[in-house]
Amino acid sequence: MTVRVLLVDDQALVRGGLRMIIDAQPDLEVVGEAADGREGIEAFFRLRPDVVVMDIRMPHLDGVEATRRLAGPDSPYRAHVLVLTTFDLDEYVYDALRAGASGFMLKDAPPADLIAAIRVVAEGDALLAPSVTRRLIASFVSKAPPRVRDRAALNQLTEREVEVLKLVARGFSNAQIAESLVVGETTVKTHVARLLDKLDLQNRVQAAILAYEVGLVELGSR
Repeated sequence: MTVRVLLVDDQALVRGGLRMIIDAQPDLEVVGEAADGREGIEAFFRLRPDVVVMDIRMPHLDGVEATRRLAGPDSPYRAHVLVLTTFDLDEYVYDALRAGASGFMLKDAPPADLIAAIRVVAEGDALLAPSVTRRLIASFVSKAPPRVRDRAALNQLTEREVEVLKLVARGFSNAQIAESLVVGETTVKTHVARLLDKLDLQNRVQAAILAYEVGLVELGSR
């Protein structure tokens, strides 16, 4: 099954390079391009891609707001958005993750990493494992006060779900969580699905952000 990709970036050369990398894969296909967030939203409605590869800083409508409209908690579309950025500690990326993005990649990342990221996001998972993602989350959460509502929301979780949430926040995959807790991977998937539902979150990235924000996981913890 081919994964259909929409590229949203204001630089034509960047879009062209990304298209070459993506179209070279037998299971991926670029079905459209857009030069800003507004065009990207219009293209999404028209093409209904599986993954939107979204730049952050663009004219007219930036990638944060476009992501919020396509993937945010109030959006009926729940698009799978992979954010691209030039800077690994760009506060706009943090805002995009909060807005519903499934993850982010640096523009200078190896092509193989980009391809892997698109496949992960297409499957409905979130790209959290790279240490740079955890560093970005930790950096900006440290500047924000705890969110009381979210802290209270943790009371809905079972003790095991709290354990799973902590490991998700540290970037553990389902397989790594299963090994750490000595349970089956299917059981871990069930726990993750349930905690996301209870906390009204869309993906693992948002769960990790919440865990940092409420102090469930300390900055720099492993």
